[in-house]
Amino acid sequence: MEAHFFVRLRDYERQYPRFWRYWRVLPARGEIGIYAGGYGLGLLADRLTGESDAEEAAQRVEHARRVEQALVDDGVLLLKIWLHLPPDKRRKRLAKARKSPDSVRLDDIDLELYERYDEAKPLIEALLRQTSTAASPWHLVESTDARHRNIVVAQAIRDALVERLAEPTSQPPVATSEAARGKQQNHAGILASLDLDAELPREEYRERLRELQGRLWELSRRCREHGVGSAVVFEGWDASGKGGVIRRMTRAMDVQDYRVMPVAAPTTEELAHHYLWRFWRRLPPAGRMLICDRSWYGRVLVERVERLAQEHEWRRAYGEINDFEEQLVEHGMPVLKFWLHIDPETQLERFAAREQTPFKRYKLTAEDHRNRQKWPQYEAAVEEMVARTSTDLAPWHLVPANDKRSARIQVFETVCDALEAAL
Repeated sequence: MEAHFFVRLRDYERQYPRFWRYWRVLPARGEIGIYAGGYGLGLLADRLTGESDAEEAAQRVEHARRVEQALVDDGVLLLKIWLHLPPDKRRKRLAKARKSPDSVRLDDIDLELYERYDEAKPLIEALLRQTSTAASPWHLVESTDARHRNIVVAQAIRDALVERLAEPTSQPPVATSEAARGKQQNHAGILASLDLDAELPREEYRERLRELQGRLWELSRRCREHGVGSAVVFEGWDASGKGGVIRRMTRAMDVQDYRVMPVAAPTTEELAHHYLWRFWRRLPPAGRMLICDRSWYGRVLVERVERLAQEHEWRRAYGEINDFEEQLVEHGMPVLKFWLHIDPETQLERFAAREQTPFKRYKLTAEDHRNRQKWPQYEAAVEEMVARTSTDLAPWHLVPANDKRSARIQVFETVCDALEAAL
């Protein structure tokens, strides 16, 4: 069991999206985490001090609801307890605390809520009302008497654990019928519309690449200076050229300005958490670029096709991913998503070339050839992924990649234009 105490955002925490500090200490399955002073107190204090207006507060509450729902859907037992103290008792405790040597233990948030409770009360009531759901209700506990409070809280925790342990092993929802599934996945045509015949002459490519690498270096330096982070996600078929694009991007930037995250099968530790946990905890601080060689979209691609996730798990992932990306963008972190598309014939040619090149042979595995047999299933998954997660805030960029040179230039131009707009 671990206890985490959250006060007002520290300077280093402000470099990350707001919920980063909660996700990074999320307990693994089978463990207990105690959050003291969670997102609610910070929201209330910001409203009282004017750092957050009603619109932003509503946005933060909605994100909190979605985060809680995602955790509950993942099997987390989420118990929320609000300790209530009547006004007269509050005043006495505040006066006593200020006279005590232990008064340093009172955080600014506590003092703010103590001294301005009349203003805070309607905000507190609204917060509790808006974030109390059937899946994760608030437990209000009278705290005048410490012994009574402790017993009530202990009983609430015990009863929740006993109830959860008594539940039968959960069964996945009934699979969607074939007819309904076909209707939901009817997104064919997105990839077929791409022009895979586009080519760029070698000399023109070299000239444009040099120009764009210089532009990227300048923009990444300015992003560091102004604290503008970004996330660049690469998905695509095996041998579609993701690694080649990433290498040319990183050559154009200072090593302190980016972090490359190659995404493979999750580790034992990662499997013990919500699938988004490993991505939240690897987010870079403000001013740096996160470059993902594959990403959180594995949930709705490989885990879907290979049946590593149950249908109800990958279906709800579309909404969870959209919310995750929305939080990044709202924090000022543009999310750029690229699907590098090639045809099966081009992929087979590149596999053969890898087999004949000693220093590239390691890239080719039996799994790559096996995946070719599931091309239609992967293509259907990509079509639905693009249709359901290409949002105004984080659209998909579909890149024809039969010609690597043309694909690289398109990616560079898109990244540079986005960074320039963010700056």
